[in-house]
Amino acid sequence: MSYEQVALKNINPSPQIASLLLVDNDRYFSRGVKTILDFYNFQNSRKFIILDEAVREDRLINLVEQQCPDLVLLDLELKQGYCRGLEIIARLKQISPNSKVLVLSTRQKDEVIFQAMQAGAWGYVCKDSLGEQLLPAVNTILEGRIYLAPREATGFFRTFNQHNERSRAKLQQVKLTEREREVLQLLVEGASNRKIAEQLYITIATVKAHLTSIFDKFDVDSRTQAIIKAFRLGLV
Repeated sequence: MSYEQVALKNINPSPQIASLLLVDNDRYFSRGVKTILDFYNFQNSRKFIILDEAVREDRLINLVEQQCPDLVLLDLELKQGYCRGLEIIARLKQISPNSKVLVLSTRQKDEVIFQAMQAGAWGYVCKDSLGEQLLPAVNTILEGRIYLAPREATGFFRTFNQHNERSRAKLQQVKLTEREREVLQLLVEGASNRKIAEQLYITIATVKAHLTSIFDKFDVDSRTQAIIKAFRLGLV
């Protein structure tokens, strides 16, 4: 390569391409997000491509498995409430570890922000701040860093401190063993019984025994209820 070619390449570097998946029930809001991203494409060195959209959980999971987007822009609510959204974040983390999640939500409560980040989100943007925060949030996360604006960051750490103070007492009340806490953490991350067994070097039968014990201590009947209870108790 000649000196002139090197110089030209440095002056006009190839743009970085980032693949995005948009997940929101509100078509008008989705259209607004697309408009903002299209506008950024004219100004930003990184170009954004929306691979697809999804409003149903099953379609979302299939798209992430098939296309492995760099970033999922996720409405925390979907159609089943934010607790289900937390489970979806954990599930996406399990099936596509390289796909990061940015939550876009109308919810501004500290507890919701904290739980979303605990579930595995890389950032949280309230929809009323989308115009000013979407680009820095997307770029920050694609660079491998967590994004929280000052308001959300303050709420997150305030809740973190509250949970930290309460967690010891709650752990003693629930009285999970160390192994049960490990199983619970992997459960929240979306791991199957087989995956939990492989991670902890135990049998599937032992995993089932630990899950039964956790369900009894949580007074729940299913994996979903256990995950929700764990978030609400601040155990994960």
